[in-house]
Amino acid sequence: MRRLGRQGFTLIELLVVVVIISVLAAIAIPKFATSKERAYVTSMRNDLRNLLAAQLTYHSNQDPQVYAGALADLGNEFRLSAGVSIAIADATALTWSAVATHSATASKCAVFVGTAAVPPATVDGEIACD
Repeated sequence: MRRLGRQGFTLIELLVVVVIISVLAAIAIPKFATSKERAYVTSMRNDLRNLLAAQLTYHSNQDPQVYAGALADLGNEFRLSAGVSIAIADATALTWSAVATHSATASKCAVFVGTAAVPPATVDGEIACD
């Protein structure tokens, strides 16, 4: 005698599984996007922190003492992370500023030393991001 039984899932069971997966994806995807944004900002902050150290080294090794006006002036002392670009402005013997951007985000970070304040940085030597 042949046994009659279920051979698979019903349409309702499949729809319930699809709805549950959709709800979980709707929760997880925005969290992942926020994590990526934070990673880009952290990358910019780290590059500016390294630039601060490289500028201090450059300044102390120059005669007369001046800050580097371009990243190329720093030579092998400084390397950028992938996707990050930094523009140095107002580099003199007493002051300099820099703004970092990332190709994957609209956020920017900045730092300055001396009196060359540049938004969003407002405190000498402190890195700030918007």
